[in-house]
Amino acid sequence: MTQVTTIQLEKPVLEKLKKVKEYPRQPYNELIAKMIETFKRVKTSNQYDEFLHKIQQPKMKELWDNKYDEEWEHA
Repeated sequence: MTQVTTIQLEKPVLEKLKKVKEYPRQPYNELIAKMIETFKRVKTSNQYDEFLHKIQQPKMKELWDNKYDEEWEHA
């Protein structure tokens, strides 16, 4: 037997959930489960983007912070 709980939601949150249902009789459990999976994918994607940004920073600093650029600023 599946265990079921009751959660409390504010009315505006419930209204937002109703608006994002894929079909009228979609259970909130299914909708929330899909939202969680989507959130996990986005979070993983964002972590990858942050990782790329961090490994690119030293090279970008090397390219941007050089004496030639400073000379052009004062030309």
